[in-house]
Amino acid sequence: MAAPSGGVNCEEFAEFQELLKVMRTIDDRIVHELNTTVPTASFAGKIDASQTCKQLYESLMEAHASRDRVIKNCIAQTSSVVKQLREEREKNLDDLTLLKQLRKEQTKDSSTIFTVPCVHDDCFSPVLHTCSVISQQWALQ
Repeated sequence: MAAPSGGVNCEEFAEFQELLKVMRTIDDRIVHELNTTVPTASFAGKIDASQTCKQLYESLMEAHASRDRVIKNCIAQTSSVVKQLREEREKNLDDLTLLKQLRKEQTKDSSTIFTVPCVHDDCFSPVLHTCSVISQQWALQ
């Protein structure tokens, strides 16, 4: 799934996490996608499995790139806010509200990084394995 065409609201962390969850749908359903789009040997003549594998792989690459852009953009935005709050905090050490806001933003910043596990290998491994097995099977026929 591609990133939304409009800007992503990084300030609302729950909204941002929900967007990432939606963008991970293709990762979560990759085995199902493989089973429903890549033909078995008995359907080899009816569907071009190489093309199907290529399209699935490209779709996955696009989804990962889109998600990475959104994450990096939000990390940059949050980091900028943290920097600004730190500067304000240095000028006013007694402002507890400012300190709380700074801690909240710092937590959001680190949570963003750790919320998105590296699913790249987990997602691409089944695609590469299935598509290479199919290529080898058909080469033997």
